[in-house]
Amino acid sequence: MNKFLNPITDWVSTKKGMTITLIFWVVLMLGLSMGLRLNDYKVANFQSLPNNAESIIADNKLKEYFPNDQGTPGILVFHNSEGEVDPEATKEILAGITEANLEGVDSIVDISQLPPPALEGFFSEDKSTMIIPMTLEAGLGSADFAEINDEASDIGSDIAAGYDNMEFYITGPAGIAGDTVKLFEEADFVLLIATVLIILVLLIVIYRSPLLAFIPLLATIIVYQVVNQTLAFMGSAGLELTSQTMSIMSILLFAAVIDYSLFVFSRYREELNHYEDKYKAMKFAMRATGEPVFFAGGTVLAAMLILFFADFRDYANFAPIFGTAVFIIMIASITLIPALFTLFGRKAFWPKVPKYGQAKEVKHGIWGPVAKFVVNKPLLSGGLVAVLMIISALNVLNLDFEFDTVKSFPEDMPSRVGYEIVEQNFDKGEIAPSTLLVESDEPISEEAAAALSEQLMAYDEVASARLSGQTEDSTAVKYSVALSLNPYSTEALDFVEKLRGDSDALLEDASIDGDTYFGGITPKLVDEREVNNSDIYKIVILETLLILVLLFALTRSWKMPIYMMATILLSYVSALGLGIFLVDVLFGYEAISTRVPVYAFIFLVALGIDYNIILVSRFMEERKMHKVKDALEIAIRNTGGVISSAGIILAATFAALTTMPIADLFVFGFMVSIGILIDTFLVRGMLLPALILFFEKDK
Repeated sequence: MNKFLNPITDWVSTKKGMTITLIFWVVLMLGLSMGLRLNDYKVANFQSLPNNAESIIADNKLKEYFPNDQGTPGILVFHNSEGEVDPEATKEILAGITEANLEGVDSIVDISQLPPPALEGFFSEDKSTMIIPMTLEAGLGSADFAEINDEASDIGSDIAAGYDNMEFYITGPAGIAGDTVKLFEEADFVLLIATVLIILVLLIVIYRSPLLAFIPLLATIIVYQVVNQTLAFMGSAGLELTSQTMSIMSILLFAAVIDYSLFVFSRYREELNHYEDKYKAMKFAMRATGEPVFFAGGTVLAAMLILFFADFRDYANFAPIFGTAVFIIMIASITLIPALFTLFGRKAFWPKVPKYGQAKEVKHGIWGPVAKFVVNKPLLSGGLVAVLMIISALNVLNLDFEFDTVKSFPEDMPSRVGYEIVEQNFDKGEIAPSTLLVESDEPISEEAAAALSEQLMAYDEVASARLSGQTEDSTAVKYSVALSLNPYSTEALDFVEKLRGDSDALLEDASIDGDTYFGGITPKLVDEREVNNSDIYKIVILETLLILVLLFALTRSWKMPIYMMATILLSYVSALGLGIFLVDVLFGYEAISTRVPVYAFIFLVALGIDYNIILVSRFMEERKMHKVKDALEIAIRNTGGVISSAGIILAATFAALTTMPIADLFVFGFMVSIGILIDTFLVRGMLLPALILFFEKDK
C-alpha cells in the first residue's frame, strides 16, 4: 500500500503540495456549502423493517382494502389530578381545536353528538381522565405531526388554564412522533456544542498547546461540512437521512478525525527532532503513519459497508451514510491533516517546541514504566486483565431488552405524560391498539366475524376486539385489538407472537377460510425483535471475517490478526457486560434497547481495532531492528501516550451522547465510552502485548 500512499503523502508534504491541498479543501467546503441544505432532506417517516416483515405486509394489505383509514392515530388526553374531568371543559377544548381547522387533522371524534351511554366509554372508571381519538391524515411526516401537535396543544392548554386542575396532552403514535422530532432538533445543537467543547478542553489539558487543539478542530470542521453537504446531495438523490443516524454520524466524524490527527502529529513531533526542515519531517512522519492511519480508516469503512447486509433498515441505512463519512475522513487523513500540520510546522507545538537534534526527544511519562512492566511480567499483566474482562463479560447473561420507546424520553415530555396518564387509568392496550385483518376468497358472514371477535376476547391478554371495518363484498374485515398489557412490553410481544401462531386455528373455529395479518405497533416490535436478533449474528460474523482478512493483508501474518481480533471481541463483550451493570446501578436502566448492542459492536470493533493497528504497525517497524521483547517495549512506550490521549478524547466524544434526552443514545454513548477506555488502557496496553510475547518468537 505504501507504493500507492507514499507518492501522495510525499507530494502533500512539499510546500507546493501543502498549499494546493489546503486550497482544494477550502474551495471544496465553500463550493459545497453554497448548494443544498442537509436539513431539507432529513426524512421524518423511516420504515425500519424490511418489506417482507409480516407487519409491513399487513400494513400494505390494510392500505389496499381500507385506503381511507390509513391516517396516524393520536389520543387527546384530558385529566384532572384532583377530581373528575369537567365535560364542558373537554367540549370547549375540542370545539377550539376543531374551529381552528388545523391542516393535517383528518378527524376528531365529536363527543357532542354522542348519547350519554356512549360517552361513558371515553372516561376512566374514576372519571379523572377522558381520552378522545384523533386521526392525522395519511402521508404526513413526523415534522408535520410536531407542528399540528404544537398548535393543538397551545389551543387546548390555553382553554384548560381557565378551569381548575385541568390538564391537556396529546399522545399516541402521532403525539410521540411529533415530540421525537422536536427532541432531536433541540438535542442535535447541544450535542454539537458539547462535542466541540469537550474535544477543545481535553486537547488543551492533555497537550498544553493551543494550536494542537485548534488544528485538529479546524480539520474536523472542514471535513464535517464537506461530509454534511455531500450527504445533502445524496439525500436529494433519494438516500434516506434520519435524525438519529446523523447524530451518531457526527460523533463518528469528530472522533475519527481527531484520532487520526493525533496519530499524525505525534509522529510528526518525533520527526521534527530528526529533520530541521518541516516539510521533510512531515514526509517521513507520513511514510511511517500514512499506511496504518489509512488502513485504520479502511477497517472502519469496511465495517460500515458490511451493514448493507443487515435486514433491519436502521442498520443498513448506516452503510451509505457512515461509509461516505469515513471515505472522506480517510482522504483527509493523508491530505488535509498533514497539510495543516505542515503549514504550522514547529509552531503547532508551542510552547513545547521540538528542536532539531535534541537528545531527549519525547517524555514517555507513565508509559515507559508500564511498557517495561508489561514485557517483563506478561503473565501477570495480561492474565489479570483477561480475568477482569471475562468476569465483566459474564454479566451479558443478564441482558434484558426494552421495547417501550416512550419510557426512553424525558419524563416531562408532553406525549410521555399523557401516555402514562392513559396507562394508569385505562386498559394499557388502548394507547396503541393492534389491527387484525382477515382476508378471504368468500364473503365473511356477520356470525363468523362475531365468533372470531369472541374467540379473541377469550384471551386474558385481550381487553377488547372490536370489528372496525369491512369491505363492501365482505371478503375482508378488520378488528381493532386492544391488549390488557402495555403494547410495548415484552409480555405483549410474546403474546402477539403466540396469537399469530394461533390464527389459523382461530379462523377454523370461526368457520372462516382465509388469511390473517397483524398490523400496528406491537406486531412491528415483534418483527423488529426477530430481525434484530438475526442481524446481530450476521453483522458480528461478517465484520469479524472481513476485518481479519484486512489485518492479514496489513500484517502479512496469520497469527497477529487473530490476537488483534480476539482481544477486540473480548473487549466488546466485556464493555457490554460492564455497561449493563453500570447503567442499571447509576442511571436505573434495568433493560436497554435492542439497537444498543449492535451500535456498540459496530463502533467498538471498528474504532477499537485502530489502536491495535497503530501499536502493531509500530511493533512491526521496530521488529526489523530489534528482538521481539525490545521491539514491543519500544512500541508500547512510543504509542502509549498518543493512543491513551486519543482514547480519552474518543471516549469523551462518545460520552457527549449522554447529553441527548433519548435513552437509546444515552446508553449507547455511555457503553462505547467504557469500551474505548477498556480498549485503550487494558487491551492495547497490556493484553495484546502479553499475547504477542507469548506467541511471537525471535527469528
